[in-house]
Amino acid sequence: MNRQCVAFAILFVHLGLGQSVPADPEESPRSVVIGLNYPQTGPYMNEGLDQWNAAHLAADEINNAGGILGARIRIAWRDTKSDPMIAVRNAVDLIEKEHARMLFGGASSDVAAAVGAEAQKRGVLFFATLSYSTDTTCEKGHRYMFRECHNSLMSAKALSYYLTEKFPGANYQYITADYAWGHTTEAAIRTYTDTTDKAKHPGILIPFPGVTDDQIRNALEHARVAKPRMLVLVLFGSHMTRAVRIAHEMGIKQHTQIIGPNLTSVMAESAGPEAMEDVMGTVQWCWNVPYDYNYPRGREFVEAFAKYYGRYPGAGAASAYTILYEYKSAVERVGSFDPARVIRDLEASNYKFLVIEKPRGHEYTLLKDKQVWRAFDHQSLQTVYVVKCRPPESVGRDRFKMDYFEIIGSLAGDHAERSLAEWQASRAKAGMPGQLERLSDHE
Repeated sequence: MNRQCVAFAILFVHLGLGQSVPADPEESPRSVVIGLNYPQTGPYMNEGLDQWNAAHLAADEINNAGGILGARIRIAWRDTKSDPMIAVRNAVDLIEKEHARMLFGGASSDVAAAVGAEAQKRGVLFFATLSYSTDTTCEKGHRYMFRECHNSLMSAKALSYYLTEKFPGANYQYITADYAWGHTTEAAIRTYTDTTDKAKHPGILIPFPGVTDDQIRNALEHARVAKPRMLVLVLFGSHMTRAVRIAHEMGIKQHTQIIGPNLTSVMAESAGPEAMEDVMGTVQWCWNVPYDYNYPRGREFVEAFAKYYGRYPGAGAASAYTILYEYKSAVERVGSFDPARVIRDLEASNYKFLVIEKPRGHEYTLLKDKQVWRAFDHQSLQTVYVVKCRPPESVGRDRFKMDYFEIIGSLAGDHAERSLAEWQASRAKAGMPGQLERLSDHE
């Protein structure tokens, strides 16, 4: 089947009327259903498609290698539309009708928190794929929730080290999506860039998810007039791409450095190279990371994805792919799909030295350098990369015209994330206990 036919087949399934990817009619009677609850439509649909593509690539690879404990993966999916209420209904459906043993996906922190809470009630593991709000693994964290991507605090620290060195004393302005991720991300960046004075460094909230171009343009007009040195667009998905294009049309980049705290190659591609040029932000992964830092398994993933889909994978794809492989590894280590046993395994350190002040969970290495499922909050500790978007001519020379990100800095996960004491303080402030709930004895 040529690439055009493959692409058409992928698009047909992605946009089709069916709610579950049919199992291979020749598959073994023994299979395991994994639920992908992701944005097929709505403002984060491009990030959703990236996850969908990678999930099916990983499932194909795992099935061709014998499955998980001999069981073939069948992925059942639902469209969250980035709406928490819809996402929860989907989660119930995936668990009750499809009998999913694990759920993953999403590109909204509100969705992640809502789905995670429902999964916990039903004793099913949930892995957040793209969820950057610190709430996900802090105030709203629990034993059945894991987050594979980095979070807004980690982004803020990585960014602040770079920005305070390169732009000391700069004045900032913020345009922020009015929901959990937006709030926590703006707060974290303000803290670490010392821009908490909102009179000096003003901010504007815009609606989520239903913001219009006129509302974005009105918010950007304040920046056009004020001419801040740094404009932080705490936006994601199509909201970010629309804002960057409008800012480019308004000439704002002539006097202002634009920051997108959490960037993805999918967003950059949607906005286009002219609009994205010089925009700065962070990523936990982009396709050139394994080439720049010589990570062979990461390069294999990029080439397999490129061969299958005719494009590079983005951060959401890398996270979805990693989640499936990490779930497979944990299940096979304990010899069971039992969620409590998988949780305990991921919380158990395989580190050679006991580091009491930094409680560790299971370490893993797949597409980049070493990552750790931190035991006390289930956050994946990992390197965060500071990136700047390349000029259009550089992007255009790439085989897929997707060479957007130049890596200009990085921060190791242990230095990027909050400490146990800081995490416990945030939990206490929210009226939550200083540790995740215990698994019951029968679990």
